[in-house]
Amino acid sequence: MSKAFLVLDDGRIFEGKSWGATGRTFGEAVFQTGMTGYQETLTDPSYHRQVVVMTAPHIGNTGMNAYDNESSKIWVAGFVARNPSPITSNWRSEVDLVDVLVEQNIVGISGIDTRALTRHLRDRGAMRVGIFSDLELSREEMVIEVRKSGQMVGSFLSADVSTPQSYTIAAKGEKKFTVVALDLGIKGATPRAMAERGIETHVVPYNSTFSEIMALNPDGVFLSNGPGDPATMTETVSLVRELLWKKFQFSVFALAIRSLEEPLDLKPTNCNLDIAELISQSSISEAAK
Repeated sequence: MSKAFLVLDDGRIFEGKSWGATGRTFGEAVFQTGMTGYQETLTDPSYHRQVVVMTAPHIGNTGMNAYDNESSKIWVAGFVARNPSPITSNWRSEVDLVDVLVEQNIVGISGIDTRALTRHLRDRGAMRVGIFSDLELSREEMVIEVRKSGQMVGSFLSADVSTPQSYTIAAKGEKKFTVVALDLGIKGATPRAMAERGIETHVVPYNSTFSEIMALNPDGVFLSNGPGDPATMTETVSLVRELLWKKFQFSVFALAIRSLEEPLDLKPTNCNLDIAELISQSSISEAAK
């Protein structure tokens, strides 16, 4: 197993071992604090152009299976784990994690202190990162390449991950509501969970218009989460204002309304905590102006 290096924008370097595909990759460094769920993380379109650091040390022991995928491919730019499992032991597993990483050309690194890396990102904030695996480059050259790579600031990525065509997930059992889900990077589990609750979900492209949404006669509109810089989502913000003003008022809901306003300096992703953003009547009225 060859050497690999994780290189941060501020010059800090972690040395580890190659894992997955070899080569180089760049992205925004984020950390994922879940004890499991790495497959859902890898295939979540929200992680497009991000290098994900798993804080749990033991990753890969449950393998991969088609049903748990959140989309049709892996979206992360790179993957970091401390101690990948050498074996797969789970009755639902269909393929080993490392085989999927190699097949989809996802460059990874193992054998580094992911807790120390997480503390560094927590203290310093989000930054660019590169993984260099089985390459003959000096440390200075690697730092320079990372600093030349693209930044997340100003990146509009919804077009990369959104569905090109609308599709419908039927409600299971009696249909109670009809919801339009604006796909800004939606996870596959989201419309499935809605279907379990009697909701017929029409998933539409990120650039759908007010009239196209209204033609489906929905009871509400759902805004999915997604990748990129929220500051670039001006057309989506305008659409939400139009929906609030002309039709729904309280029936527009999103995983994180604040994500349409400003990015966070810190980029943790935590599947263990629920985050609620309460919006007052005055803030809704202001958004409708």
